[in-house]
Amino acid sequence: MSIVATVRKPPLRAPIVPLPADARAEIVVHDVLNADERLWVPQSDGVAFLPLCLGVTQGYYVNLLRVRRSGVLSCHRHSGAVHAQVLRGRWYYLEHDWVAEEGSFLMEAPGETHTLVVPPDVEEMITWFHVGGGYTYFDAAGRITGYEDVFTKIDKARAHYASHGLPMSQLDRLVR
Repeated sequence: MSIVATVRKPPLRAPIVPLPADARAEIVVHDVLNADERLWVPQSDGVAFLPLCLGVTQGYYVNLLRVRRSGVLSCHRHSGAVHAQVLRGRWYYLEHDWVAEEGSFLMEAPGETHTLVVPPDVEEMITWFHVGGGYTYFDAAGRITGYEDVFTKIDKARAHYASHGLPMSQLDRLVR
């Protein structure tokens, strides 16, 4: 038996049409589930995010959220729609009767308030999130404890990149 190596052919190319002068090039981030550990921005104990696209002109961000601890992560309200795809592990909201498992897709409506929980038997949860607007965080008494949006994500990522000597240009290419 012989092993035949598959050679990847270059893609067919359509006639070249130049990118408009004010357009930004696409963002391609390869192998996100195995990204360099230094690129994960710590958010809290056992929680980090990997920025993928930071949409400052439309007020959204896309990132991977990675959780390596169990328990309540946060109680928060969305000011815009959130789309999510669970890539590893599982999680749920205290306020709902469903569990978001590996492979699940979710669309969360603006105005929704819920409490994210990672079960004790999940060693690592990674979910892709596209967040429109921001999150308002609440404590158990319903008091506002914080806010997060594309600008706070950028601030946190810039501080992380600076403290680890990562090139800011690598982060800047994700800003749209």
